[in-house]
Amino acid sequence: MSAPTPAVTVPPVLARWGVTPEQLAAWRAKALAVHRRLLAHYGTPRIQRRPPLDELVLTILSQNTNDRNRDRAYAALRARFPSWEAVRDADSQAVIETIRPAGLANQKGPRIQAVLRAITAQRGDLDLSFLAGWPVEEARAWLMQFKGVGPKTAAIVLLFSLGKPAFPVDTHIYRVTGRLGLRPLHWSVERTHVLMEHIFPPETYEAAHLNLIYLGRDVCRPRKPRCARCPVRSLCDAAARMDGGAASAGGGAA
Repeated sequence: MSAPTPAVTVPPVLARWGVTPEQLAAWRAKALAVHRRLLAHYGTPRIQRRPPLDELVLTILSQNTNDRNRDRAYAALRARFPSWEAVRDADSQAVIETIRPAGLANQKGPRIQAVLRAITAQRGDLDLSFLAGWPVEEARAWLMQFKGVGPKTAAIVLLFSLGKPAFPVDTHIYRVTGRLGLRPLHWSVERTHVLMEHIFPPETYEAAHLNLIYLGRDVCRPRKPRCARCPVRSLCDAAARMDGGAASAGGGAA
């Protein structure tokens, strides 16, 4: 006789949003199944580690653009200025012109310089390694105090540079998790950040985050998704509805 399955405890923040133990258990089971399927399909992603300040600037550059344009702007910035202190103290127009390939340079240039100046004012230097010793929520709140640093940007720095258990949600992940049935369709991106950190096991965060992005770019596109070639089609609520079948577990909380 097998042991009974332990009851799932719903964290207070999710309980306030109407999530039940049964719903959370279903989401967790599906999230793990999706992760394993994507890992088998795409493999373990290669991850480039950067110092947290480098990752912070890179992520600000990535907002509302693609990786190619982000990387061109970042490479130009590092080539033109010898240090982040030099970027901080540079003429604003010089920074704007340098990062033009990333788009929205008139916003991103001043934003980057403002963040660098604010960090210097608080810490006396531009070293963010101190955050590695902080609890994840304190480190998240510290990063998000700066204008232009939202939940996704903070989570990327926390996860990929500082080794903290944070799950970044970008536009691809938000779309894919909604279609799969890993969140209520009407939930905001901010709520989705919280939910993903409670349904994916922390040890899967990096690979799951990147492989969901790959899926969103490759298959689960905003328009004309390539459902016929989707490696997680059998787990997908949207595909079940499209096929006329019953939706899988993980419906909608209030």
